[in-house]
Amino acid sequence: MGLSRIWRMNFLSRLALACCGVVLAGADALAARPFMTDDARITTAESCQLESWTRRYRDRTENWALPACNPTGNFEITAGGGHFHADGLPHSSDQVLQGKTLLRDLTTNDWGWGLAFGVVRHVGTQPGPNQFGAQYAYAPFSVSMFDDRVVVHTNLGWTRENRTHRNLATWGVGVEYWMHPRLMLIAEAFGDNRQKPFVQTGLRFSLIPGLLQIDATRGAQPNGIGQTTWTSFGLRYTPDRLF
Repeated sequence: MGLSRIWRMNFLSRLALACCGVVLAGADALAARPFMTDDARITTAESCQLESWTRRYRDRTENWALPACNPTGNFEITAGGGHFHADGLPHSSDQVLQGKTLLRDLTTNDWGWGLAFGVVRHVGTQPGPNQFGAQYAYAPFSVSMFDDRVVVHTNLGWTRENRTHRNLATWGVGVEYWMHPRLMLIAEAFGDNRQKPFVQTGLRFSLIPGLLQIDATRGAQPNGIGQTTWTSFGLRYTPDRLF
């Protein structure tokens, strides 16, 4: 899935799209929300999907929407963004544009992998004609086991921060486990080479199987600055075909 990442000077902003390129998850696709770690899947051919969520920290709230479309069959385009409000500070926004393709399709009891790349723009914090705040690329790799009841995802990637001119090595490891035909348990760890890892666990519930899902997670940076924790709630809409 894919989803999407943010790599701001503030580490909480980088967290918002960690391993996703989010996103983001990144970058979302079929296993993106509530994952930060992306999977080796893309949106259904000739269709689109929408992933949206709210993430709440102790003194900060993020609201995200990441639509993605796959018009050709093996190239997913994600274009969306997030709006942030931190107590006592002005509101801010980020915009994400990402492309993703598969080099080997993930099938039941087998493995697949792909490539994703994108840019993040921090609107208002870098005024001028070039507001792109970061570029990134990563390779999602997924393994299906026990007839898709368990799927493991790993990401390895790179990020370039324009403001700091830093290059970061990014990573993520996630597991999805179907406890029930409509209920999935997820767990993951993710981060980069310059800070302590983050961890997250949660549940995804299929309101309408194959079409509409909701999820909730709890995450933290166990040994990070300020003992960072967050709670998120999301919704994912995945129609079979739109065009």
